Amino acid sequence: MKKLLQALILALAITAPFPAQAEVNVDVHIALPPPILFPAPPELIVLPETYVYVAPDVDVDVFFYNGWWWRPWEGRWYRSRYYNNGWAYYQSVPSFYRGIPKGWRNDYRERRWKGHQWDHQRIPHQQVQGNWKNWERNRHWEKQQTWGVQGLKPRTQSQQPSRKVQTQQPRPQSKEVKAVRTQQQKTNPQSREAAKPQRKEADPQSRGGQPQGSQKKQGNNGRGK
Repeated sequence: MKKLLQALILALAITAPFPAQAEVNVDVHIALPPPILFPAPPELIVLPETYVYVAPDVDVDVFFYNGWWWRPWEGRWYRSRYYNNGWAYYQSVPSFYRGIPKGWRNDYRERRWKGHQWDHQRIPHQQVQGNWKNWERNRHWEKQQTWGVQGLKPRTQSQQPSRKVQTQQPRPQSKEVKAVRTQQQKTNPQSREAAKPQRKEADPQSRGGQPQGSQKKQGNNGRGK
């Protein structure tokens, strides 16, 4: 009896901690990054050819793009509608980050971009948040200041020819198709001759001329009698 009681006590002691462990596993979640301390609302600069805005005065990378604030932390990405709080985990690397050069901070300090002088402009974050969509739609930084980079061609000049090519592509294709068809008809006269008998055979059947004519003749003969 003692051995049975000891075995039951051991079994209860082993199984008891399991529910508590299960509850701990359910509560596990991805850690959020620590808040960034800004001495004042950040001023931003636009990175040339990207329409991505960065805060150069902060030691950590903080980006603004498409209405969101973005930041990497410990191998993960987070975003928020605000620059100083409300960060939430983002499941993948944002697509805009692929076009960001790793040495953009050095380019900012040296005021150089792809070998050209870069006269970057500091913009209050409120202006960026209120105008980023119109600026991107109207190609603001390309048309007026060419991103602040001297000697850098704006994107609109390179994009306009590509758009024209896309709109004009269907027209020459249709002309070529017509030219091929006319050449096939010239080289293959049998196709025309084969088409003519089909029309002649189809006309009497559709009109029904022979049966109607025979009926009219029979009717006239009956009246004459």
